[in-house]
Amino acid sequence: MIEVIEIPTGVGTFDALSCGEGGGREVMLLHGFPEAAIEWEFQLGALGNGGCHVVAPDQRGYSSGVRPGNVADYRVEELVGDVAAIADELGWERFDLVGHDWGAYVGWAAAASMPERIRTWTAVSLPHPAAFLRALTEDEDQAQRSAYFATLRRPRVAERVLLANDAAALRQIFEWKVPEERVEDYIHRLTQPEALTAALNWYRAMHLAEPTGPVSVPTLYVWSTEDSTVGSTAALGTEQHVTGPYRFEMLEDISHWIPEQAPEALTRLIMEHLLAHRI
Repeated sequence: MIEVIEIPTGVGTFDALSCGEGGGREVMLLHGFPEAAIEWEFQLGALGNGGCHVVAPDQRGYSSGVRPGNVADYRVEELVGDVAAIADELGWERFDLVGHDWGAYVGWAAAASMPERIRTWTAVSLPHPAAFLRALTEDEDQAQRSAYFATLRRPRVAERVLLANDAAALRQIFEWKVPEERVEDYIHRLTQPEALTAALNWYRAMHLAEPTGPVSVPTLYVWSTEDSTVGSTAALGTEQHVTGPYRFEMLEDISHWIPEQAPEALTRLIMEHLLAHRI
């Protein structure tokens, strides 16, 4: 059974979803934009009922108890610190980490900076940041796919654009690939006071990030051919930034929203990755 829990840390209290008994293999799931921990509902149930202890937090800005107002508070170093603080509170010395979209951005940095704590790393959709940055500067296709960043980083303007006409632009982000009731849940969350600004501050803090180094932990990267935000150049370039065991899986005819559009396929890949690396 999936439970709603709260995780107190030094920076505030994170809302989270949990499934599985304590003592099971520890797995943390990090959601992306503009979503929340509930995007992992299928994976929580499958992994939690399969012998794992799985926790998916609503990350900084998405949890009302951890919603600082300064852009600098959303630097990747702070977000990685949240991952470590949540694991500490859960009593997890080592754990498996899975991240989608912005959750993958955080996960890549966490896997690179604290390999002693992360047993395995699974990135969904977003490639290694160094591969993404190179593609962004050298590949016209990726530059076009990422052109929306400029709008989302504009203070107040992005909020106005996304919420106009009953949040029409925010709904369109999901490309009609995510169940309507789930989209309504996300929009409800992001229309709470300061919630959307906090989520957008992840984009606004991008330029403050330190470069992400190579990843040495066992890594699975899952990319989909119909991802409108990440092209093949960045996806295929990710291997150059992983020094440990690496597996790349490409899902055909699936959009950016892999955890919800292809939950069975993704969960199978995650399970295979965990079973392949029991250390």
